[in-house]
Amino acid sequence: MPSLGTWSRWRRRVAARLVHAAWRRVQRAGVVTAETAAGRRFAAFGPGSLVAFPTGTVFGERWIEIGDGTMLGEQVSVCAGMMPGHDLGSESVLRIGDRCVIGRGSHIVAHHSIDIGDDVYTGPYVYITDQNHSYADPELPIGRQWPVNAAVSIGAGTWLGTGVIVLPGAVIGRNVVVAAGSVVRGEIGDRCVVAGVPARVIKDFNPQTGWSRPAAGSLRADAAFRGTLAGDPALAEDPALAEDPGLAGDPALAELLLGRAPSENLTVVAVPGEGLARPLPGEGLARPLPGEGLAAPLPGPVLAAPLRGEALAGDSVLADRDS
Repeated sequence: MPSLGTWSRWRRRVAARLVHAAWRRVQRAGVVTAETAAGRRFAAFGPGSLVAFPTGTVFGERWIEIGDGTMLGEQVSVCAGMMPGHDLGSESVLRIGDRCVIGRGSHIVAHHSIDIGDDVYTGPYVYITDQNHSYADPELPIGRQWPVNAAVSIGAGTWLGTGVIVLPGAVIGRNVVVAAGSVVRGEIGDRCVVAGVPARVIKDFNPQTGWSRPAAGSLRADAAFRGTLAGDPALAEDPALAEDPGLAGDPALAELLLGRAPSENLTVVAVPGEGLARPLPGEGLARPLPGEGLAAPLPGPVLAAPLRGEALAGDSVLADRDS
């Protein structure tokens, strides 16, 4: 005769199978399609498309269009407006093309205009919005200031990796790969790979040479979306950027995006006897060696000393570290 423990394990296994089977049936029953009442609430819901169950937050369907053969994964939120019942006028504000796949847990929040082209795929937990908080009044809480809208466009055939954030005003070209965790703003051209915060071009396609990496720190590395900067002769003379207005009206943002990575910005000087790396004026702060504080920038036009070979002879700390 089976023991009490054996019966208990058997009951748990049976209960687990029943619960999982019931949940699968609930998921199938809860799928939103063009034939369901929930699907008919959308401005357009193409044949063969579905929204998986359980859904995320969904409202403003009257201003949302979904193309043919598109799939929105579980817990995907698609919203139009600030709240249910918000009247956005006569035109749709969120348009998702044909054969798209929106990954689990993603959020697409439209107030003004979001256009997602055909065959766009995203990983899970992607966030796309065309509205951002305003902070024009420094005395008023940010949440009480009127938000600012800027249209978003994502070109056909593009892939957005896990956790990508697409900010208001972003224009992403066709067949673009956006690496996981990137934050996209501004314009990105066709057929390139972008990564980082903010996202920058790390690889692009040339019909003659194929896929290649732009030279480190070169303007070509970011020409696809940064454009020209007013008053900068170096940019003005670059034919690749001549017709791209880009960030001409936003020098502060342009300075942020045009700057090289922190490791490229520093001109490091070995200071004999101190074991410190000191930056030249205007080049940012260098990291000290372990156990040391930050040294003051060296005055005047000092040239960086080589960190290898004979230059290390006078500094035992640097020499030991470099060996």
